[in-house]
Amino acid sequence: MNIKKYLILMLVSSALFLIVIDMTVLYTALPLLTQDLQATANQKLWIVNAYALVVAGLLPGLGTLGDYVGYKKMFLIGLTIFGGASLLAAYATTSNILILARVFLAIGAASMMPPTLSIIKLTFIDAQERTLALGIWSAITAAGAGLGPVIGGLLLRSFSWPSVFIINIPVVIVVLVLSIMFIPNDQVKKTGRWDFVSSLQIMVGLISLVYGIKAVTQQHNTVLISILAFVIGVLAITWFIKRQNNLENPLINLKIFKNLNFTSGTLVAIVTSFVLIGFEYILSQRLQLVLDLTPLQSGLSIMAMAAASLVGAIVVGMILPQYGLFKLQCITLIISFIGIFLFYWVLDMNLLIQIIILMILGGGLGGAMTLASNAIMTNVDDKESGMAASIEEVSFEFGGSLGIAILGGLFSALYSLSFEFTGSAINLSKAKGSLDETIMQAEQLSPEVSKQLISAGKVAFDHSFSLIIMIGSLALIATILLIIFLNTREKKISHY
Repeated sequence: MNIKKYLILMLVSSALFLIVIDMTVLYTALPLLTQDLQATANQKLWIVNAYALVVAGLLPGLGTLGDYVGYKKMFLIGLTIFGGASLLAAYATTSNILILARVFLAIGAASMMPPTLSIIKLTFIDAQERTLALGIWSAITAAGAGLGPVIGGLLLRSFSWPSVFIINIPVVIVVLVLSIMFIPNDQVKKTGRWDFVSSLQIMVGLISLVYGIKAVTQQHNTVLISILAFVIGVLAITWFIKRQNNLENPLINLKIFKNLNFTSGTLVAIVTSFVLIGFEYILSQRLQLVLDLTPLQSGLSIMAMAAASLVGAIVVGMILPQYGLFKLQCITLIISFIGIFLFYWVLDMNLLIQIIILMILGGGLGGAMTLASNAIMTNVDDKESGMAASIEEVSFEFGGSLGIAILGGLFSALYSLSFEFTGSAINLSKAKGSLDETIMQAEQLSPEVSKQLISAGKVAFDHSFSLIIMIGSLALIATILLIIFLNTREKKISHY
C-alpha cells in the first residue's frame, strides 16, 4: 500500500469536504442568520443559492483550465481564494455582503473542485485502486452534504453563525501547506490556448438558465424577467455548442456525450444532486421550525442520511466491477425512490421512523452518486480528465442549484398559497413569505394569537413539503425510465 497516494487522496478529499459542506452548513444556521441579518425570504434563497449557482457557471471554464496550466496549480489557487472568502463571509454585517462572500467562495470552489478528481485519476493508475478512490471521493460528496448541518449544529451550540465560515480557515491552511509539499507537479496535458470566449458563453448560459428558473418560482418577479433570463441562457448555450463544434481544440468535446455510460452518469449526477440538495434544504428547516429541534438535533437527524450515503457510496464502488453500471444505476435509483416516497407517509410519525427512512434515501443516493462519478471519469483519456471533471462537477453543482432554485422556490410559493389565517392584527403579506417570517410576526402578538399563527404556518409548511417530496419522487422515476430507454436503444444499435 502506497501511503503517499492515500495522503494525497486525504488532502484533495479534505478540500472537497469543505466545498460540499459549504453548500449545506448554512441550513442549520439559516433561522439564526435570517433573524440576525434581517434577511428576507428572497435574500435567504440567494445566500444559499448564489454559491451553487456561481460554481455551476464557472466550472466548465475553470475546470478545463487545469488541462492547460496544471491541476496542482489550479487546486492551490482555488484553495487560497476559498480561504479568503471564508474570512469575508464570517465578518459579513449585511445579507448582501454575505451573498457577495458566497460568490467568492464559489470562485474558489470552482477553481479547485475539478483538480481534485484529476489529481485522483493521475495518482491512482491501477483500475481497482482508482475505483475505490473515486468511491471514497463520491462518498465524501454524498456524506458531506448531510454532515454540513451536523457541523453547523455543533458550532451553533457554542458560537454564533459566523463560526460556520471561520472553521474553514484552519483546514485551508493545513491542506494548503501539505498539498504544496506532497502533491507532485503534473505535466500540462494540453497545448494551445484556453478558450476564454467559450468559458464566458457557458457561464452566462448556465447562470441565466438557473436564474430564469429561480425567477419563475418567485412571486414578486415579473414574467418578463424570467423570459429574458431564459432567452439569454438558451442563446448563450446555443452559441457555445456551435463554437465547440467549429473549434479544433474545444473547451468541452461534445462528442463524448455519444458514450452512453458518460451520458447516463451525467444525468444521474444532475438528478441525484437535485433531489438531495433540494430535499435537505427544506428538511433541515422543517426539523427546526416545525418539529422544534435544536440546530444540533436537526444536524444529527440528517447525519443518519449522510452516514447511509457514505456506506452506499463505498459499497457500490466495491461491487461495481462485479455487477456493472446499468444494473446498479437502476437499483440505487429505485432505492432512492423508495426512500423519498416512504418519507411522504411518515411525516407525522415518530422521528426515529423518519430517520430510518432517511437512511434508505441516503444509501440509494450515495450509491447512485458514486456510479455517476465513475461513469464520467473512467470514460475519458487522461489528457481530458480536467474536462471530464468539470462536467462531473457541473452536473452535481448544477443539479444542486436547480434543487434549491426549483424545489426551494416552489416550496416558498406553495407555502404562501397554502397559508390560511383569518386574524386581522398582523401583516399577512410578510407572515406568508416563509415560516421564519411567520414566526417573527408571531413574536409581536399575544400568546394565544401567536400560537394560532405559528400552527397555521406549520400546517402550510408540511402541506408544501409533501408536494415537494412528490416532485422529487417523480424526478427519480423519470430518470430510471430514461436510463432504461437509453440502454435499450444502445443495445439495439449495437445489435445492428
